[in-house]
Amino acid sequence: MASDFIWVEKYRPKTINDCILPESIKKTFREFLSQGEIPNLLLSGPPGIGKTTVAKCLCEELGADYYVINGSDEGRFLDTVRNQAKNFASTVSLTSQGSHKVIIIDEADNTTSDVQLLLRANIETFYKNCRFIFTCNYKNKIIEPLHSRCSVIDFTITKNAKPQIAASFFKRINNILEQEGVKADNRVIAELINRHFPDWRRVLNELQRHSASGSIDVSILADFSSVKVQELIKFLKYKEFQNVRKWIVQNLDNDPSAILRSVYDSMYESLKPKSIPEAVLIIAKYQYQSAFVADHEINLLAALTEIMCSCEFK
Repeated sequence: MASDFIWVEKYRPKTINDCILPESIKKTFREFLSQGEIPNLLLSGPPGIGKTTVAKCLCEELGADYYVINGSDEGRFLDTVRNQAKNFASTVSLTSQGSHKVIIIDEADNTTSDVQLLLRANIETFYKNCRFIFTCNYKNKIIEPLHSRCSVIDFTITKNAKPQIAASFFKRINNILEQEGVKADNRVIAELINRHFPDWRRVLNELQRHSASGSIDVSILADFSSVKVQELIKFLKYKEFQNVRKWIVQNLDNDPSAILRSVYDSMYESLKPKSIPEAVLIIAKYQYQSAFVADHEINLLAALTEIMCSCEFK
């Protein structure tokens, strides 16, 4: 099966206790499990942190039948959601151990307002038979009527909790690599975790992508050094658009948000003081947009082009 090959699926946690999250968040879910049922939930947090995994774990541990609708795909279409949700939610399960069925709306912040209004109505129509779990990266894209009908849980990791959470994932990664027979330099694992924290999905995908040879060494780390950033800054300063575009293509392995962050970190040295506030606003705007755009290369190029045209360099 394909899921046996893809590490993210193969090693997806099966219980809440197995999930790598702050203890305070896991405690909330354990309380739901001890009660034997869940309320309607809105799980909010950054990509790859484990929102969908938690939703599935809750259903599995409660013995509830569940159905997943992806908000980025079929979840965008009103008729599809109406039919799928109604067909699943309106029937009583003969095999489920749970008291309710569960519909998981994954990436709910990518659904339209019309779809969200329909789902709000479904919550009320099928409340005796079905619960809904919504996952999202940006809860401000979820309409208020859904917020008010759900228990909202933010998957936030505080600065103080980060070392412990990262260490737990480091240990989990080493166990996975051992089971897969892959040798890896611990510096690589640590760097990937630090670079993509808390996107566990991306870390696993990156490691699997480079594991074909049976070993992973430091050569896989695409050096996103100050030298490269300074090269980009030079292109921006002299308005060399084609070189900026070429630089982006050569650095697409890096997270666009991380690139913008590096530009932000360097701008105090490279921009005239009067241009810094404008650059901050530009970066913030495109950082926010990056969560919704289809083409990250174009979005990043647009951000850098606006900085190039609007800001004065030293």
